[in-house]
Amino acid sequence: MVQSLDFLTPVVNDPNGFGRIAAANALSDIYAVGGEPYTAMNIVCFPSKEQPLPVLKEILRGGLETIREAGAIMCGGHSVEDRETKYGLSVTGVVDPDHCATNRGIRPGDRLFLTKPLGTGVLATAIKAEWPNAPQLERELISWAGKLNKQASRAIRELGLQGATDITGFGLGGHCLEMARAAGRTIEIWAERVPVLESARELAGMGIIPEGSYANKHFCSSLVHVEKGVAELILDLIFDAQTSGGLLLAVPEEQVREAHEFMESIGEHASEVGRVSGQSETGLHIL
Repeated sequence: MVQSLDFLTPVVNDPNGFGRIAAANALSDIYAVGGEPYTAMNIVCFPSKEQPLPVLKEILRGGLETIREAGAIMCGGHSVEDRETKYGLSVTGVVDPDHCATNRGIRPGDRLFLTKPLGTGVLATAIKAEWPNAPQLERELISWAGKLNKQASRAIRELGLQGATDITGFGLGGHCLEMARAAGRTIEIWAERVPVLESARELAGMGIIPEGSYANKHFCSSLVHVEKGVAELILDLIFDAQTSGGLLLAVPEEQVREAHEFMESIGEHASEVGRVSGQSETGLHIL
């Protein structure tokens, strides 16, 4: 049995879309170890004296739709009056102990596969700033952040992967460093191969960078080496604070081709974005 809990404040204006994103984000922790969600319970904070209850209804509806898509059972929850809306889930899942992954399970030579493009943090920042095309950006954010990592998680079980994590608030760079520190290894990120939402690239080029991205870069700086020539914009996006990002899968070198073929067979795109170095030092190397 595996358990996790996560909740967040709204990142989009659409209540149903927010419910979907928050639920997908909470379920992702189960998928990141190769598990399958079994039950879920709502965690709700809502200002019922300031906001109409139909808004809460749509948030919960979006969450329930995502829980059902995951194949899990909604079995209750708890709500409190709060000045700021918050929503998420407590999730219980099941996993085969012989076919599960952890963030310390990486090994030298492993290639790193990323299953969603980066940039959702930038999009959320632009939406909060009421950027001119905010409605379009919101639809794009809901599409990516509301997408379950259900299919990507199958690779952990089917390929017997031992190292994986989901990309959330620390960004790709922060979570890679987390894996490197857990395993006592150096991870390389190939900057030009990292998939990025084109809209996020454009916004970042105009200076729309979430505060969390700067915090991530600062926090990780002592253990990060950046090669000359890596564009600052790409570096910002590598540390972009993601909401419900993709899975980062560590694939043994001899299984790289098999992994590409498997992901293609299940209709899940995955980009090869780096590798685990043979160096025994702990750190992150961005090339």
